[in-house]
Amino acid sequence: MSSQSLAADPIQREPVAENESTLTRWAERGLIPDGLLRFGIRRQCALRLSQENALGVEATAERQRAQIDELRHSPIAIETAAANAQHYELPPPFFQLCLGKNLKYSSCYWDDSTPDLDAAEARMLGLYGERAELADGQHILELGCGWGSLTLWMAARYPSARITAVSNSRPQREFIEARCKERGLDNVSVITTDVNTLSLEADQFDRAVSIEMFEHMRNYEHLLQRIGAWLKPGGKLFVHIFCHKTLAYPFETAGEDNWMGRHFFTGGLMPAADTLLHFQKDIHIEERWLLPGIHYEKTANAWLENQDRNREQVMEILTQAYGAEQAKLWNQRWRMFWMACAELFGYAEGSEWLVAHYRFARKG
Repeated sequence: MSSQSLAADPIQREPVAENESTLTRWAERGLIPDGLLRFGIRRQCALRLSQENALGVEATAERQRAQIDELRHSPIAIETAAANAQHYELPPPFFQLCLGKNLKYSSCYWDDSTPDLDAAEARMLGLYGERAELADGQHILELGCGWGSLTLWMAARYPSARITAVSNSRPQREFIEARCKERGLDNVSVITTDVNTLSLEADQFDRAVSIEMFEHMRNYEHLLQRIGAWLKPGGKLFVHIFCHKTLAYPFETAGEDNWMGRHFFTGGLMPAADTLLHFQKDIHIEERWLLPGIHYEKTANAWLENQDRNREQVMEILTQAYGAEQAKLWNQRWRMFWMACAELFGYAEGSEWLVAHYRFARKG
């Protein structure tokens, strides 16, 4: 997508919601200092946990049981067009300025020896290879490939493997295809489609991998049934999600002033760490790993630092994408989004909201 077309046809945005608070509007105008804004986000996290815990053990368990039942009767995904507009139809240069060199738009892995965002991206990508048990020569399906961080990593790391990547976004497909051409990678094919209508031949993949796509899904039973059918006998599925350690909730009910659900995660779900384990009809769990939320906290703070450091270029891109009148607003909204992610996953030293990895195997 060219900058000329973006400038001529900026992304259309909704009017201000009636229930948007005055404080939220002040924050979006940059009138609240970052430190105070972060404090407010932490207060909201504490309030949500207090409200959930006030229900008592039995009532909370019943709410989660009802949530699982609702997921079983939902479409595979909802609001797929909103996900594109909110994230995936922005021009790639915005993400190139904010993310690391691999354009990994998901949690990275940090420890005391991780020097920077690029290294944290590489650490997590390597961890996927180990935990998914990837190997050269496999036919690998990636569901929700983003800007190609894992797709391109797998294609280079396993040159005899065949990678089939699935994206809901045409600009993402075009970006990945261009990177493959630049790097001489001829073992990647990219499919652009809504996951609700994705149709693939059965018994063809050795591995399926999905990084932070399941949070945009709803009917995990149907989704996992389809993935299980696409896998070869003995095939395996690796999933990376963010989650809460015990609670599952849709973002449209995450608060009266649902800023996150409205602007960045329409139709999204916060799974619990055990949500996927309720849907083992066609695949079964082999291993689960839980990582503290501080990995995501550090990742989001690094994205914010990059956006602020490259502010002049970012504003040019946002002007093309949103129009001159909305560019400043959306610069601040993206800053607030990174801060919200950092404070949510950093809450209580990363012990509440987590990053989870799962390796499932096809049954039979």
